[in-house]
Amino acid sequence: MTKRSPTRCTRVACGGWTAPVLVVAAVSLPSCTASPDFVAVELSASAAGRAGAGASDGGGGGASSQGGWGGSETTGGASSGGTDLVVSALELSGDLEAHDSCVIEAEGRFTLFYTGPGIRMKVSDDLLVWEEAGSAFAENPAWIAERVPDATELWAPDVSFFGGVYHLYYAASTFGSGRSCIGHATTESLAMPIQWVDRGAIICSDPDGVDVDDWDAIDPNALTDTDGTRWMVFGSFGSGIKLLQLDSSGARASDELHPLAARSADNTAIQAAFVLYRAPYYYLFVSFDYCCRGVSSDDNIRAGRATDILGPYVDRDGVPMLDGGGTLLLAGNDRWRGVGANSILSTGGRDYNIYHSYDANAAGRATLRISEVAWDPEGWPLLGGP
Repeated sequence: MTKRSPTRCTRVACGGWTAPVLVVAAVSLPSCTASPDFVAVELSASAAGRAGAGASDGGGGGASSQGGWGGSETTGGASSGGTDLVVSALELSGDLEAHDSCVIEAEGRFTLFYTGPGIRMKVSDDLLVWEEAGSAFAENPAWIAERVPDATELWAPDVSFFGGVYHLYYAASTFGSGRSCIGHATTESLAMPIQWVDRGAIICSDPDGVDVDDWDAIDPNALTDTDGTRWMVFGSFGSGIKLLQLDSSGARASDELHPLAARSADNTAIQAAFVLYRAPYYYLFVSFDYCCRGVSSDDNIRAGRATDILGPYVDRDGVPMLDGGGTLLLAGNDRWRGVGANSILSTGGRDYNIYHSYDANAAGRATLRISEVAWDPEGWPLLGGP
């Protein structure tokens, strides 16, 4: 089974933060606490106390952005072709090397988690300037050595807040092997140094190294549906993207795996799923093709949507994502070679796309990218960048 180096977290946050951006499109922005047509996948701790109308533990509340905003680069950007929506990538600085990252706003700052030894972290006060902040774990949780013996770095972290605690999900795996596990840890605070409590494995593929599963237990993203049920979307290559139900503690609640998206047997390269609810649809974002090859990377961001979290998800042309469908939202260019592992961050009444790309001007280094998001009149996302 083809393997990749890992995905992201991102939550909704409202008020209290002045966005470091400029208006590039004149559109109306509904208030953070009064947007009943949008429910975020998760709710950050900092937003939980002030999101107000529509907010619930781990699954509600609203920030909605329908326009293109942001401090933008002169290169990159997209327009919706026939509307006044224009979106671009933000100008980031500081320590930007990161792969499969996720951002959560909590306790007065943005914290980014990304693939690396013990899960690496960065912090920012304004979403623009980033600095290193160490690792989530000083050493890998003990169970990993037994269940995935060759795993060293931990991949694709996802962080959310529900049930009064923060939940960290991540993957332990190696390239070229389907022997993988998704781990779980919790903490009451993201104040540094963060003290994570190991909760063991959520799900594993190809246990004992025996090739028995046609799916891969990596790239987790936890979410809560409109009924308050917890779920985890995950998967990479093979038979594609799966959905697994969680219980109120964030542990696995069922053995049933619900298929959401897949590609053909000729090219099974699909991974890095992220689900966002924006009424009346659940949006499934995925990455097609190949990451992790430096300047030869060609991964790209696709999406489909459904009115039920279980699907069926279809793209803009009506093609089911289980049949290889997926509307192309963002691809690389001469400098940014491949884009992928994205998630949507809602903060200050605006939406941003968090993703990585490979910088041809820096020998193909995996680099954090953040761009504006707009929503067209038909409710499809428009992503700035690459």
